[in-house]
Formats: sequence, structure tokens, C-alpha cells
Amino acid sequence: MWLSFLVLLPILVSGHMIEVPASKKECFFEDLHVNDKMTVTYQVGGGGHLDIDFWLADPDGVALGKHIKQSTGTVSITAKKDGRYEYCFSNQMSTVVDKMVSFNVHGVIYVDDEDIVSPIEREIRALSHGLTAVKDEQEYIVVRERTHRNTAESTNDRVKWWSILQAIVLFSVVAWQVYYLKSFFEVKRAF
Repeated sequence: MWLSFLVLLPILVSGHMIEVPASKKECFFEDLHVNDKMTVTYQVGGGGHLDIDFWLADPDGVALGKHIKQSTGTVSITAKKDGRYEYCFSNQMSTVVDKMVSFNVHGVIYVDDEDIVSPIEREIRALSHGLTAVKDEQEYIVVRERTHRNTAESTNDRVKWWSILQAIVLFSVVAWQVYYLKSFFEVKRAF
């Protein structure tokens, strides 16, 4: 029985990258049963101030987790009732800039613990949770590295153009000074 759970685990863990247009929201759904667990982890990877609104709601529309203008976040829930749970990323506060959002959804199907769990099954579960955490951290590091690289390249580009502008101003001032000083040494003849 647990072997089938471990075979299904890769299906239950998924990572996505979406673009949320300005003044829009993107919503996703997961069908859960009582005592199923779900975790949504997200990070904004590009666009504006790198912030987004996020919420997760139960089948009745009651917000179970809500983040306003956050760049990263995690919401974990245990389903209290059967139904379709909705989670949304909203960029409605921005009227110009689209946002790139990377997110992962982890689901654990509840299995009654009436069965006696062997130590090897318990260890396999612990390893599975550990691998999921490592995968999440690696995805976070990739998005963070991309953000920092973009910042460094932008700064490098600005420094380059500022240096070119300073060189142009320097040569212009030198040419003007040579012309101006040269006019002091010219002999003016009056007819």
C-alpha cells in the first residue's frame, strides 16, 4: 500500500512557472478529500517590485491563507471537507508590469494510521519529505540567482553607459578649453 503512495508522490508534487499579466489574476484548483494535506510554495521571479497577492480558499470560498504584496510565501493546509480548493495569484495592484511567478504544489493523500507502520516505511516517508524540501530549496535558489544576475547585468549596463557619457563630457570640455585658450594667443588685427 505504501509502495503505491511512493509511486504516486511524484505525480502529487508539481512545479510551475506562470506569467501573471498586469491587473489580472491567475487561479488554480485542487480537489481534496478530508484530511488531505496541501502545501503551496511560491516566489516572484520577475516584474516590478517582485511582489504579488496570494490566497488559498476552501470550497466555500473562505480564505485559509492570504499574503498581500509578498515576494515569497508558503501556505499549508489540511482539508477539513471534501471539495475543490482554489489558490490564486493576483497582480491587480499593478497596471503596467507583468509578474513571473514560480510555484510548487505538494499534496499528501491522507491514509488512516490504523495500520502498523514499519520502521522502513517511516524512514521512506521521512526521505520523501526531505527530498521534496531539497527540491523546493533548489528551485528557490535558481529563481533567486536569476533575479540577482538580472540586477547585476542591469547595474553593469548602467555603469557602462554612465562611463561613456562621462567620456563624452570630458572630451567636450577638453575641446572647448583648447579652443578657448587658443583664442587668447591669437593676434587680432584691426584694419
